[in-house]
Amino acid sequence: MKDSAVLLIDCPDRKGLVARVSSLLYERGANILHADQHQDHDLGLFFMRVEWALAGTAENQAGPEQSPAGLAMGQGTKPERFDLEGFRAAFAPLAAELGMRWKLTSSGRLPRVALFCSQYLHCMADLLHRWRTGELLCEIPIIVSNHRDVEKLAAFYGIPFEHVEVTADRRGAAQARHLELLLSHGVDLVVLARYMQILSPAFVARYPAAIINVHHSFLPAFTGAKPYHAAHARGVKLIGATSHYVTDLLDDGPIIEQDVARISHRDQVEDLVARGRDLERIVLSRAVRWHLDRRILCYGNKTVVFD
Repeated sequence: MKDSAVLLIDCPDRKGLVARVSSLLYERGANILHADQHQDHDLGLFFMRVEWALAGTAENQAGPEQSPAGLAMGQGTKPERFDLEGFRAAFAPLAAELGMRWKLTSSGRLPRVALFCSQYLHCMADLLHRWRTGELLCEIPIIVSNHRDVEKLAAFYGIPFEHVEVTADRRGAAQARHLELLLSHGVDLVVLARYMQILSPAFVARYPAAIINVHHSFLPAFTGAKPYHAAHARGVKLIGATSHYVTDLLDDGPIIEQDVARISHRDQVEDLVARGRDLERIVLSRAVRWHLDRRILCYGNKTVVFD
């Protein structure tokens, strides 16, 4: 895992933004590992992601008392860590001047992710495998389901499981229990790995741009509970899957990733479901990984996913 910091920025576009940010990082001794930016010309907006190492260098971190001769002889060359809080304080007035929304994070703390599912386990199994093999850098303190099908899988990976039944007459109580679990486990991100329940606006509001869902269609086509049936009835030649952030509107949040598969008139609904499961696994794991890598910025109902 890289020992690094990431700065995400969005603001009104103007000349010199990249230079202002990179100059401040240079002045503070940063070793930039990756930088990417994007402009939305129609809206006049600028987006940027910068990642830099938190381990400093002798050249950039040497104090005024260290002479060039001393450095040449190897004296006082022990690398120092980048002063992240110092940079935060220095960057804040620049961000205010330029009207920036910004988020500064480091790799020092792994995000804590809660996984929700119902009875379909293919996305859950895929995420857990990727987590165990180190592809998803996070902690998973809890798995939640309104069924018990996933309980043995959770036990296999050594993750606490919580069964929270959801019925029409106790939906509010169930979501109150969900929030209680998330808060007690310090959860940063909620992943709905085919969790077939609608979340309340109050629940969604507690985790803005921090609930990722996978929908088994190429949104905005075929929303709702049975998109493969609808796609088969319509006779489409492509089916897809979509990962997106959850908002109050069903299946309408900012799209993170999509993928498609070609089908034909020979395919039945069961064939569409089987092919779709592969797509669902792919788009959900990509979305989760990009979120954990701090590569996504939301604006309006869109996302920027940095390289």
